[in-house]
Amino acid sequence: MASNNVLSPTGTGLIVSFGEMLIDFVPTVSGVSLAEAPGFLKAPGGAPANVAIAVNRLGGKAAFVGKLGDDEFGHMLAGILKENGVKTDGITFDQGARTALAFVTLRADGEREFMFYRNPSADMLLKPEELNLELIRSAKVFHYGSISLIVEPCRSAHLKALEVAKDAGCLLSYDPNLRLPLWPSADEARTQILSIWEKADLIKLLLVTLGEHGAKYYTKNFHGTVDAFHVNTVDTTGAGDSFVGALLAKIVDDQSILEDEPRLREVLKFANACGAITTTKKGAIPALPKEEDALKLINAA
Repeated sequence: MASNNVLSPTGTGLIVSFGEMLIDFVPTVSGVSLAEAPGFLKAPGGAPANVAIAVNRLGGKAAFVGKLGDDEFGHMLAGILKENGVKTDGITFDQGARTALAFVTLRADGEREFMFYRNPSADMLLKPEELNLELIRSAKVFHYGSISLIVEPCRSAHLKALEVAKDAGCLLSYDPNLRLPLWPSADEARTQILSIWEKADLIKLLLVTLGEHGAKYYTKNFHGTVDAFHVNTVDTTGAGDSFVGALLAKIVDDQSILEDEPRLREVLKFANACGAITTTKKGAIPALPKEEDALKLINAA
């Protein structure tokens, strides 16, 4: 494919990311089980929050909608979003439930295993009437995962937000982001994840991110593969979120890119570069790149 296709500029339209934000506790040493870990570092995370920060780091405009505990960790997370330029007027705080925690072990190969503390956590208790509908309606893109579909009342809030965004003409972006330990069963996960499949305009699975093997894309009219960039991977946390944030930031103002293969390939190459850079540091948020970092990696390849 000719490389004279110019990468589209980062858009100024608002990308609203809906779902959970939590704290990952990551062992200070790689390649050990949780039981063997001598200590843990706290790393803010949660895929939808990572996507919002990824968009902003690339010069785009993002907001986060979700619920945090009215506790030190919840206010710390809201503060991290603000520091990273993400609009926080879609956040509510729960007086009774704690902010979610996850203990994450990094295996020797940089892949992760999870142990979650959510019984129930504040993000699960977001109610439809607590949604900032005005904020959602002002979005060009509404992005969400599947963890918010697991239990009520958050599930109803998710479906309501989805309906409002669709009626407002937002592009709907869905990252199924399967976390089996959080679901009652694999069957229930499949049923719920597929229950909103048809509503999405963009599904990360029809953009299949393959880590070191790049990404595959499938649209009604064309499909193909975009190669990965080879980097020294330390921690894969947040790489997929970085990829999604980069893609959304580049198409938010010009969604015709999704129908134009040469331009889409340029955007996906850029998204791959962003994902790759994110794996070169520990933790998701500190590792999310700026645009110039990604362009440097592309130009060096």
